[in-house]
Order: sequence, then structure tokens, then C-alpha cells
Amino acid sequence: MVITKDICFTAETTLGKLAKWLRILGFDTVYQAGVSGDGLPDPAGKNRILLTRTKRVRDRSTDHKLVFINSNDPYEQVREVLQALGIGAADTRPFSRCTRCNILTRQVDKDAVRSRVPDYVWETNSTFQICSRCRRIYWPGSHIQRSYDIIKQFFETGNI
Repeated sequence: MVITKDICFTAETTLGKLAKWLRILGFDTVYQAGVSGDGLPDPAGKNRILLTRTKRVRDRSTDHKLVFINSNDPYEQVREVLQALGIGAADTRPFSRCTRCNILTRQVDKDAVRSRVPDYVWETNSTFQICSRCRRIYWPGSHIQRSYDIIKQFFETGNI
């Protein structure tokens, strides 16, 4: 089994949807829109694995680990990463990171978010998560089940 906290990624600018899905799966994934190739943070720092679609980056990289992404489809890109690194479903921690900031979220008391979420959401949910950096609030809405269905398919054979 791979230890999720030990897997960190740096994704280049063309891989924004892949970066978001890796964050949804619970992986520390650095991604900066508009920054590619040489402008990315040093992937060797923090043992980051570089995710690239750039052949010249792949061809000249000798000092750090990378996964070259072939597919244009974001779901297939996730599969490429999972398969290349041997990551299984048990290695993930879905919905544990902020999809914007990449920071681990933490549980927050329901009363603390009352004025920050729609009334219906506050009345129908008992658990809430918050990002310590951007203060974004997360709750288990209907999108969570759809996302879990997609996550399940990442680890099954066949197409999404």
C-alpha cells in the first residue's frame, strides 16, 4: 500500500482538471494556472512527482520522478497516474483537501458556519469542513455521491 501523505505532485498548467481530481482524492498537488514547464515549483522539493504533457520536459528530466500524461481526457489522466504509481483505492483520502488551495481541510462546528452557507444546507447537513487558508466551506452535498461514483470507476477496469 502507498502512503497517501508521502505522495506529492506538481502538475503543469495543461493539467488543471487532473490536479483538481488528485486533490479530491486527497493528494498534495501543486498546480498554478498559467505556469508551465520551467516555471513550476521545484518538483524535487518535498519529493514531488512531476506530472507533465510536455515531451521536452520528459526527455530532459533525469533528476526527479515524473509521470508523462498521454490522454486528453481528465478521467483517463487520473487513471494514468494511479496505474503508473500503483495507487489503489485504499491509498486515497477523498475530500480531505481544499480543491482550490491544496490545504488539508478540518472539521468545523456546524454553528460556526451558519451565516456562511445557505439556510437549506445548514439545516440538512450535520458535518462541515473548512479550509484554513481560503476559508472555503465544504459539506456532503449531492455532488459527493456523484464524485464517489467517478472515484470508484478510477479503480475499475474499463472506461468512465
